[in-house]
Amino acid sequence: MATETIEALIDGGEASAGPPLGPELGPLGVDIMKIVNAINDETEKFEGMKVPIKLTVDTDSGDFDIEVGTPPSSALILEKAGIEKGSGNPKTSKAGNITIQQAKKIAEMKDNDLLGKNLKQKTKEIIGTCVSMGITVDEKEPKVVEKLIDEGEYDSVF
Repeated sequence: MATETIEALIDGGEASAGPPLGPELGPLGVDIMKIVNAINDETEKFEGMKVPIKLTVDTDSGDFDIEVGTPPSSALILEKAGIEKGSGNPKTSKAGNITIQQAKKIAEMKDNDLLGKNLKQKTKEIIGTCVSMGITVDEKEPKVVEKLIDEGEYDSVF
């Protein structure tokens, strides 16, 4: 069994038979469109973002396995906040705002990369990242929102 591993950075949901995948897959004699379509299915929730993928292809059978990395939490937060970069001085200057629902959605996207035992804890990890970026959550300081989560204020979200 011969396997080839290809690592690439692709636009979420927009992989194509062109570079960077096509030239790598072509010589392997596999169904390129089948692989590209599978990659797009796996990465569509990251539409508009660069996503790292690792593709392992069995060149004998044509079988393949796709591992999709996730963009860094900070990149997902910036995208949800609709801004290009965080605050240079997060204590005094706020760069943007996300909602608790957006923080929860990022936690769901990053699920396996986060340490929290449940979605509530994982969302708090994302909110913690907002602290250092100067991003507010529901127009409040992120630390305040973390405390409100602990107090059950946002239980309806989870």
